[in-house]
Amino acid sequence: MDATVRMRIRSLRTARGWSLDNLAERAGISPSQLSRIETGHRRLSLDQLAAIAEALGKSLDELVESPDDSDVVIRPERDERRGLTTWLLNKDDGPHGLTVGKMRITDQAGDVSPDDLGVHPGRDWFTVLSGTVVLYLGERVIRVEAGQAASFSTMTPHALRSDRGPAEILIILNHNGKRSHLGT
Repeated sequence: MDATVRMRIRSLRTARGWSLDNLAERAGISPSQLSRIETGHRRLSLDQLAAIAEALGKSLDELVESPDDSDVVIRPERDERRGLTTWLLNKDDGPHGLTVGKMRITDQAGDVSPDDLGVHPGRDWFTVLSGTVVLYLGERVIRVEAGQAASFSTMTPHALRSDRGPAEILIILNHNGKRSHLGT
């Protein structure tokens, strides 16, 4: 467990681009103490772990949680009503609040009512991995096939459906797109 916590501290620090000095200053400890904590040459103390966790923007529980497969395996979220299965590929919002996800769309193209079309600030981007996606964009109906990508202003009413069978896409959403498309 100690080794996992030490690696987690170092990984979180380096992922943020922080030096030992940067994190040590934020946590209120000396850089040499932090170095010895990361390398295993100093015992982990609760007060220092709490300060390090806070400086990293994590809870103490997140810092010391036992490793299981949840940090490796991405499990799908199914929305049967909307014909979507989604895999969120980043746990937290990425750079600039962007979320990357893979979606399997089974809801077939057909009559789309105005109530089916959503609007939110920003832009959506997706690339089709398999199948064909029908993009309803205002009055336009656009077929996007495997290997093609689409990018559009989301202030235009829009919806995604599959054409003649399931389609899978890789999608990048901003905060508003995530809330609108994924309900989060």
